[in-house]
Amino acid sequence: MTDTILFDLDGTLLNTLEDIADGVNHALRKMNFPERTLEEVRQFVGNGVVMLIKRAVPDGTSEELTNTCLTYNKEYYSTHVNAKTRPYEGIMPLLKELKEKGYKVGVVSNKYDSAVKDLSRLYFSDYIGIAVGNRTGVPTKPAPDCVYSAMEELGSSPEATVFVGDSDVDVRTAHNAGLTCIGVSWGFRGRAFLEKAGADIVIDSPGELLTLLESGINSK
Repeated sequence: MTDTILFDLDGTLLNTLEDIADGVNHALRKMNFPERTLEEVRQFVGNGVVMLIKRAVPDGTSEELTNTCLTYNKEYYSTHVNAKTRPYEGIMPLLKELKEKGYKVGVVSNKYDSAVKDLSRLYFSDYIGIAVGNRTGVPTKPAPDCVYSAMEELGSSPEATVFVGDSDVDVRTAHNAGLTCIGVSWGFRGRAFLEKAGADIVIDSPGELLTLLESGINSK
């Protein structure tokens, strides 16, 4: 029986897209590079900030200039991490009910660790047991390492854990860790994309997760 839910952060619990795009475009402007649209940035996210910037800079940009752009992005985003970010509709009631029902809840993200912890503390401190982001020396998703560490911290097992996310990276992360993946269609990708990526289940609203859990969804 499932007793633990691990959530992705960006595009799953929080709509962070505008703040992410603002950080990207601030860095691009500093470099005199062309800016990116919101929809372009939507497609770039999911693999951490290093890959985000590599995708955002013009083709052929040197590693040195890419790293400079990355530095500008981190400097800006660290002070604008919550300018436009908000939880998706229905997320706060979902987390409240999960806590009341005794579920263990964690966040596992490819966003850098300090931002994951800051945002999780700001919005979800009453409801989650651990928040894990991108840390030096630890492989990012879709490697399962961060999922394993979160489960260990929560005292959970793969047999009793599901992973909830909005991208193909989340699907592969869950499956690499031996977990059922529940995709969320309200995030950065959408239902058709998640179904094609191999999500075990796709839901269209946070409340559907409670229904699934109450119906006895099986972890892998």
